[in-house]
Amino acid sequence: MDQFVTILNDFFWGPWFIYGIMAVGVLFTILTKFVQVRRIKDMFVLMFKGNKSEKGISSFQALSIALSGRVGTGNIAGTATAIAMGGPGAVFWMWLIAFIGSATAYVESTLAQIYKEEKETEYRGGPAFYIEKGMGQKWFAVIFAVAALLAMLVLMPGVQSNAIAGAMNNAFDIENWITGAIIAVLLGVIIIGGVKSIANAAQVIVPFMALAYILMAAVIIVMNISEIPRVVGLIFSSAFGAQELFGGIIGSAIAWGVKRGIYSNEAGQGTGAHPAAAAEVSHPAKQGLVQAASVYIDTLLICSATAFMILFTGMYNVHDESADKVQVMVDGEPYLVDGEPYEIYPTLHTGDFGKDDYSGEAQISYAQTIKEGAAYTQYAVNEALPGFGAPFVAIALFFFAFTTIMAYYYIAETNVAYLLSGKAEKIGIWIAKIAIIVMAFFGTVRTSDLAWAMGDVGLGLMVWINVIAILIIMKPALIALKDYEKQKKEGKDPTFNPKELGIKGATFWENRNKK
Repeated sequence: MDQFVTILNDFFWGPWFIYGIMAVGVLFTILTKFVQVRRIKDMFVLMFKGNKSEKGISSFQALSIALSGRVGTGNIAGTATAIAMGGPGAVFWMWLIAFIGSATAYVESTLAQIYKEEKETEYRGGPAFYIEKGMGQKWFAVIFAVAALLAMLVLMPGVQSNAIAGAMNNAFDIENWITGAIIAVLLGVIIIGGVKSIANAAQVIVPFMALAYILMAAVIIVMNISEIPRVVGLIFSSAFGAQELFGGIIGSAIAWGVKRGIYSNEAGQGTGAHPAAAAEVSHPAKQGLVQAASVYIDTLLICSATAFMILFTGMYNVHDESADKVQVMVDGEPYLVDGEPYEIYPTLHTGDFGKDDYSGEAQISYAQTIKEGAAYTQYAVNEALPGFGAPFVAIALFFFAFTTIMAYYYIAETNVAYLLSGKAEKIGIWIAKIAIIVMAFFGTVRTSDLAWAMGDVGLGLMVWINVIAILIIMKPALIALKDYEKQKKEGKDPTFNPKELGIKGATFWENRNKK
């Protein structure tokens, strides 16, 4: 199983794909004329405008659901893992993929609004819908919908629940299966209520926890204010291989920065497009801009907060994946784990974990037993605020990751609605509810390495399909942006008429304009 997942990861996340996804972000940035800079004011103003309706949710609720998916394990555990595998320079590449990814998020979310549908009592939309209507290729849309169900219900929930369980065990010594049972019960209660229930929960939980997390990080940053130039310098020098200690792993810095950056901000994955389609707005570009802002909130604020806390305190290890493993020796004797010699990758940096009890090789050996991920963040916060770090990060991660699982369910339900209708749709939705509850529980009792590997496969699968699609059908999103800006310049509150713009297949908007 592990070997098969590794092979798939190597295929999905090869160098050509890493640099290809960056090129796509640059392309959309150029074609939108740096919309993520020019329209940054609109991004944050629009998220608080627009009202929900009987069939649609508000812009802020759509943003909250999108942030539910984006603000999760990737922000706390993913950022730490990027640093562990790619060094401090990986943070720069996370920033870069967020900046260019904001333009990608605009394109996919605007397309979702243009090609959304009104199904029974709710707005539905996302990659499957715009692939069918924009490309005219239903078979390709079906492939995405099936891939999304596989990723959202099977491959990716375990990453979130596994991180929660690990953090809760580290902070409160709670058995993983107990955490899994709590997650399963709470998840079941919320998702039974459907999309509106998810939106209501997300709009309360996500902003509150995000603000609390950023404020806690701000306290630690202020406490280490004199260290900011050193840490920023370390990030940039390491990113380009200029820092002596990390100079040999520039490739890992780029790869892990991009991989964990996309996992965190989800730009290009198509997940943010699903809640974007459900928003009640007068022009598709409005929600496209709001969703573009969510990438900034996710990576430039929350991921950066995590990175600075870790780098300030030095509570991280960096591994050289390209090097052969070496056997750990303590006082001239092999360091044993479960009676077997312990082998590790050569360490470029070893955080000062357990500094009061260990020294020399014993310190390195102990540090290597600390699993990269949420534990790094817990140790970092605890170093700055003794006795506070582990519990706070565990609680924050619980809410962040839990709401991400909620968002996964919403995306899965949307794709069930695309594939099925009538009685079959209702049955499919109930199967989806059961599947995600089971996999969320299962994730808490499997190894973190397998959980992350499976999550990366799900991520790569969706990004692959979605990016190909939006590259082919991006034109309507660019036309919508031009139309929005033209109407804004004329002093109007922009409205959308696809026929006047020569956009075909936007049946929802065509029908709305007839009323």
